[in-house]
Amino acid sequence: MFTTWLTLVALTLLAMWSAQLDPVSRQSSLPVWGFTLVLLGAAYKVQQILLVYLNLRVSSAGWRGSFLALVWVVMVVVWAAYWASLRGLV
Repeated sequence: MFTTWLTLVALTLLAMWSAQLDPVSRQSSLPVWGFTLVLLGAAYKVQQILLVYLNLRVSSAGWRGSFLALVWVVMVVVWAAYWASLRGLV
């Protein structure tokens, strides 16, 4: 459990570091590849919280699969919204 906690902390710090704005313009946004890495890290963190801390790994495959699928659906929607905002579609 300690290694999971340490991984979550490291991923949080990495996400905070990567989201720093450009000190000159203060309006820079992450490129799509950077946002994708941060989002994948967040998805991994949510998965670990569900499986380790909420102990979903011992539940039935239906519950576990439903929760994990919901996490990935939300992540894809967030990624698509970010991509659309960069393209001026939203």
